[in-house]
Amino acid sequence: MRTPALEVREAAGGPRALVILLHGGVVDGHGRAHRGRAAYLRMLPFRRAMPDDVTVWRLRYRYRGWNGAAADPVRDLAWALDQARTRHPLLPVILVGHSMGGRAALWGAGDPQVTAVCALAPWIEPGDPVEQLAGRTVLIAHGVADRITDPAASRRYAAAAEQAGAFVTFLDVTGDGHGMVRRARFWHRLVGDFVAARTPRPDTAPATSS
Repeated sequence: MRTPALEVREAAGGPRALVILLHGGVVDGHGRAHRGRAAYLRMLPFRRAMPDDVTVWRLRYRYRGWNGAAADPVRDLAWALDQARTRHPLLPVILVGHSMGGRAALWGAGDPQVTAVCALAPWIEPGDPVEQLAGRTVLIAHGVADRITDPAASRRYAAAAEQAGAFVTFLDVTGDGHGMVRRARFWHRLVGDFVAARTPRPDTAPATSS
């Protein structure tokens, strides 16, 4: 029986948050999500963009596809979140996903350990749930030239999530499409800054007078 896989980048020192990176895929498919596929490799620069004080897990799914009602990437994310409860029970979890991975991140955000979600060019379908995002900080960014997933659907979903109680920012990214390659540095910096802003900082001791 196949199991998901995690590629781990440990934080420098004690981690202040755990980031789970979720790659894209296809609508239907039970082929292996090989580590050499472009969708999996596309998340590698985002791992490099993360702050040094967070632990990063790059999740590789059991299958390439969403696979209808099975929602296999969501099940794989649930497995990873179970791992987080065992390995890092006190850390806030931030989900970052692209395309199908963005959809999985949004669906899986109801886990109690998840505090924030960054969905990049997410695949959104009518009826996708939003209630699980209540109380979470959510960034949805979509290239306006995307021809694979629909920026307008992302915008509508962002509005619905805000109505459900999420703290949502929606960002149109001009001059780029689904692969996020024309403005790659912008995307990487955007996600790195989002994670840094959502990572708890150590308390600063108050200054004392002499």
